[in-house]
Amino acid sequence: MLRAGYNHWMRTQQKSQQMHGTTVLCVRKDNKVVLAADGQVTLGESVIKHSAKKTRRLYNDKIIAGFAGSTADALSLFGRFENKLQEYHGNLARSAVELAKEWRTDRSLRHLDALLIVADAKGTFLLSGNGDVIEPDDGICAIGSGGPYALASARALAKHTKMRAKDIAQEAMRIASEICIFTNANFSIEEL
Repeated sequence: MLRAGYNHWMRTQQKSQQMHGTTVLCVRKDNKVVLAADGQVTLGESVIKHSAKKTRRLYNDKIIAGFAGSTADALSLFGRFENKLQEYHGNLARSAVELAKEWRTDRSLRHLDALLIVADAKGTFLLSGNGDVIEPDDGICAIGSGGPYALASARALAKHTKMRAKDIAQEAMRIASEICIFTNANFSIEEL
């Protein structure tokens, strides 16, 4: 699992098509973890839905997950990730690594166009089809076209305020929605 290089990875992934069109943010603070996502779905240059749910609870509500990218691909990955969680008895880190390995090596999975953020009470991981399993140093990570805005906002708020994790996530997402045209202010939020 990689801890270093997250900022470099975000910069190089920004240009990728899979990063286009959403914002998902995970904030960990004071023994709480919050995952927030906007609800906008775009097709080309048009908004076709305002209230999509890009987050979900898994493994008896002990794990939260969110996606950026193709919805069909993400739902396929959620299903496979749930199978890994069952196989490894809810061990988030092991399940994330095994999914990333399968995602990278399986010929049909390799072409899936999505990124995942998964978290439980102890850990947060960002997963990609390149085999990346990244655990952020500060417990804050984001994906999608508005991800860099949400990430910067959340880090500043976490460092310079006494706000709770949920409040940081909501405010950072609001800021991202005001900057990124592919992100709206209709958020779904999961908290552990």
